[in-house]
Amino acid sequence: MATPATTITITGAGGQIGYALLFRIAAGEMLGPDRAVRLRLLEIPQGVRSAEGAALELQDCAFPLLQSVEVTDDPLVAFDNAGIALLVGARPRGPGMERADLLAANAGIFGPQGAAIGAVAADDIRVVVVGNPANTNALIAAASAPDVPSDRFTALTRLDHNRAVGQLTDALGARPDEISGLAIWGNHSASQFPDVSHARVRGESVIEALASRLGGLAAAEAWLDEAFIPRVARRGAEIIEVRGSSSVASAANAAIEHVRDDQAGTPWTSAAVVSRGEYGVPEGLVCSFPVSSSGDGYRVIEGLSLDDRARARIDASVAELAAERDAVRALGVL
Repeated sequence: MATPATTITITGAGGQIGYALLFRIAAGEMLGPDRAVRLRLLEIPQGVRSAEGAALELQDCAFPLLQSVEVTDDPLVAFDNAGIALLVGARPRGPGMERADLLAANAGIFGPQGAAIGAVAADDIRVVVVGNPANTNALIAAASAPDVPSDRFTALTRLDHNRAVGQLTDALGARPDEISGLAIWGNHSASQFPDVSHARVRGESVIEALASRLGGLAAAEAWLDEAFIPRVARRGAEIIEVRGSSSVASAANAAIEHVRDDQAGTPWTSAAVVSRGEYGVPEGLVCSFPVSSSGDGYRVIEGLSLDDRARARIDASVAELAAERDAVRALGVL
């Protein structure tokens, strides 16, 4: 008996990241070559025309797995019986906009979307927030869907994880699949902590491998603190400076990998999930951790040792998340 098609809702589907996502999802790169999909493209009214153009192109591709495409500006239509939701569309930070203004603007987007998910989505809905500030937008969406288990809501830090792996491949002369055990902790912001203390390359400790290549442990630690961590955290700004616009293909790729590993399983990656108090992170914050999945959602990998250096960096990023949560609470959203 054939598996029923999975309904996937993509918000901001007429934008660049949405466009980069659609064709790969329809081709089976996210859920696999044997899972049919129905796509629902949610846009604001002025973005509907662009999404309709993408829908025409999807039809012209004649993907065997794609059963239907529907474009709408109504969240209740978009999320009806959805099994997976990728919340991509968000309000970008404009000139002179304070972070509190950004949080308020996005609360007006992710609150109603969360409410629609709670009202009409499938019972097994899984939601990944891509639009920034992703962690707190996920917190808002989850709070707006109180009848949906909060662990169904996650935020994307797989892009940061991939960026960190990419930096290590250059530094170590390794392939990406030769590096394991890297973790992104905290917020998807400049305060995040890309942590290599448990990472390995070809079975060897990454820190030891760096020390061998750079001339000692002190040189390796200096490179991590002064080059690696800042570059991973600010990679998005670097791409805007060089490319003239923000990350698109890499963000879409990370979103696909995030959902794929959530659904198919993985022994280790990074994702922002709702904290249950692991590693001292206040319960309820949407924080990035090292996670695993058996195909039924991400779970925090517990029991990892953290030295004082790691603890301080994690605490600083968690403090930023708590400040964002408090700012949203002051708006009466939570």
